[in-house]
Amino acid sequence: MDSASFFPNIIAAISVFLLLLLSHTPCEAQLSTTFYSNTCPNALTTIRTSIRQAVSRERRMAGSLIRLHFHDCFVQGCDASILLDEIPSIQSEKTAFPNNNSVRGYEVIEAAKREVEKICPGVVSCADIITLAARDASAAVGGPSWNVKLGRRDSTTASRSLANTDLPGPASDLRTLISSFANKGLTARDMVALSGAHTLGHSQCFLFRERIYSNGTNIDAGFASTRRRQCPTNSGDSNLAPLDLVTPNSFDNNYYKNLMQRKGLLQSDQILFSGDSTDSIVSEYSRNQQTFLSDFGNAMIKMGDIEPLTGQNGIIRRICSAIN
Repeated sequence: MDSASFFPNIIAAISVFLLLLLSHTPCEAQLSTTFYSNTCPNALTTIRTSIRQAVSRERRMAGSLIRLHFHDCFVQGCDASILLDEIPSIQSEKTAFPNNNSVRGYEVIEAAKREVEKICPGVVSCADIITLAARDASAAVGGPSWNVKLGRRDSTTASRSLANTDLPGPASDLRTLISSFANKGLTARDMVALSGAHTLGHSQCFLFRERIYSNGTNIDAGFASTRRRQCPTNSGDSNLAPLDLVTPNSFDNNYYKNLMQRKGLLQSDQILFSGDSTDSIVSEYSRNQQTFLSDFGNAMIKMGDIEPLTGQNGIIRRICSAIN
C-alpha cells in the first residue's frame, strides 16, 4: 500500500473508532418524542385515555395537572419528586408550604401509572407520566397540544426545603417571578405564557385575601367587591374562587384580558400587567389567542427539559408515591 492511500485509510479508521467510542461513552441521554416507541408503543394512548377520564369526571382537574407538572419541575427538575410520600429518609414535598392542601392530582397520576404498568411493567417513569398528563389535560379542555419529549427517570429523593424556596408564591413581585423562572432557564416571555395556565383552575381565599381587601389602585373595585363575598376577612380560608372569572373551565386568553382590566385574582397575576416590562406581552396575548397558545406549548416543552434524570440516573418507580 503506498503512502497516498495509507494515510487517508488510517484517518478514516480512526474516525470510525472515535465515533464508536463516543456512541458507547456514558453521557447525558437525550429526551426523545419516540422514547417508548419500541418498549411500550401504547403508553401514550393509555395515559391519554386515563387523563381524559379524570378531566371528564372533574374539569377543574385539568388546571391541577398542569400545576402539578410546574411544581414538580421547579424542584430538583422534572423527576416526579413531588409524588413521593414521607418516610424517615424523605421529607415529602407534598407538605411544603406551596403544595400542602393545595396541589392536587396525585391520585390521577397514580391511576395512569397503574394502567401503564398493566401493559409495560417497569418501563414508563412517573416523571414522564406527569409531563404527558399536563399536555393531555390542556388538550382535553380545548388548550394547545405539543410534542412531549420523553425518557425522564424518577428520583429517589425529594426536597421540601427546595419546594419552599424555588416555587414563586402568589404575592411575588415581578422581579422575583422573572428571577425564579430565569433560574430554571425560562425567559420572562416564557413566564408570562406559563402564567396563562391560570386561565384554568381556582385559588383559595387565604392566598388572595390581602389583595381584595387592599383598596389598591391595581384592582378593579367591582371585582374586589365580588370576590369578598366568598372570602371574608377572618374566615373561609379554603373557599375557592376561579383564577379566570370569565371562562374558568376553558383554555383561552381571557386571563390576559382580565389582567388588563385589573381583575387578576392573585397579586402574582396582576403584577404581569402593572406598568412594567411584561405589560406588552400581556397585551399581545390578550389580542392574539393563537400567539399565546403557541407560546404556551413551547414554554411547556422548555419547562419539561428542566434537569431531567436520564440514562442510568434515577429509577423507574413501580408506584409513584414510593421508591421501589
